[in-house]
Amino acid sequence: MANSPERIDAIAQSKESLKKQERTAPLAASTHPQDLGQPYLQVQNIRKSFGQFVALHDVSLNVYAGEFVCLLGPSGCGKTTLLRIIAGLEQQTSGRVIQGGKNVSHLPPSRRDFGIVFQSYALFPNLTAAQNIAYGLQNTPMPKPQIDRRVQELLETVGLEGFGQKYPAQMSGGQQQRIALARALALSPSLLLLDEPLSALDAKVRNRLRVEITQLQKRLGVTTVMVTHDQEEALTMADRVVVMDRGAIAQVGTPRVVYQNPSNPFVANFIGSTNLLTGEVVSETQVRCGNILLDANIGEFAVNSPIAIAIRPEAIQLCDRSEEDEAASNVLSAEIEGIEFLGSVYHLTLRPDGNSKSVVTIEVSIYQAQQIDLNLGTSLRIQLPAQHIQIFPNRV
Repeated sequence: MANSPERIDAIAQSKESLKKQERTAPLAASTHPQDLGQPYLQVQNIRKSFGQFVALHDVSLNVYAGEFVCLLGPSGCGKTTLLRIIAGLEQQTSGRVIQGGKNVSHLPPSRRDFGIVFQSYALFPNLTAAQNIAYGLQNTPMPKPQIDRRVQELLETVGLEGFGQKYPAQMSGGQQQRIALARALALSPSLLLLDEPLSALDAKVRNRLRVEITQLQKRLGVTTVMVTHDQEEALTMADRVVVMDRGAIAQVGTPRVVYQNPSNPFVANFIGSTNLLTGEVVSETQVRCGNILLDANIGEFAVNSPIAIAIRPEAIQLCDRSEEDEAASNVLSAEIEGIEFLGSVYHLTLRPDGNSKSVVTIEVSIYQAQQIDLNLGTSLRIQLPAQHIQIFPNRV
């Protein structure tokens, strides 16, 4: 069933409510607010084995109606296997998939209500764009004039009106992907599955399409699950991000939560970039990293506990030699060992004095770079603000 205007409005209001809660609530590992009602898609204790290899370990996840969820993780983490199980293209070893209150765990793909877009587009090369979109509609009782109108509506929806008579070989990669998306939406599915749909495109087309897909999803209100290994895609497109690691869910939360409050070192290091250092707790307020003492929020860690220390490059601040900066906590000297120019910013690799084993990376804007001696071997004063230092158990 297509989403009604009233339902789409309700979804939009719920998403706005979520954004307001996120702006005002303290950062914490997010589950999901209850204002979206009952989950539309429920993945319950899914396990998948290929012989002796376990691809998914007891994975459970709720996806709410109208939500855009990204499954994010490195190659081999199980995200595509999970998507294929949701679609019925792969059979789980154990566990259940509930969609719209119905157990679809053992139904074939043809009896599940979803549309899917693959990384490879999977368009029929011998059919025109219009014929590709109409392919699934031709197996329904819908009369041909109505099918033609539906195809034209979808071409307009994806911004390709006038392309109906073109063949896939006559279109760019971005245009082919939009036709694949239109075909997936042709039967007005309640669930849209996207399997790394943008990874085969060049950077500019990928950036443009991710905006278009996000806007289209919000406009249609279709529940969407997307697989990606691209952190930027997940952070910019998703309502919630599901970070996966070695066949299990490492963290679920809004993009801001998983970036600013990662639940473990893997998430901290995989989402964006971070500095991960090893050390130990030396008191209720300080940690030691090599020969460097840092003030930090210790939390529940006991003295002498081995820990991993994480801080984002953009959180580390450059200091001058003023008395105020010299007296501040967590200020130290470090020597430039590497310089990376990235257009609007420089990434500097620094080795702190008194710590021969560790380096940290910081971000320096073009303006800041003009104020310092930006050369290898230059000594800088930097501050690692205590409020931006995160501490995890060191299980390495």
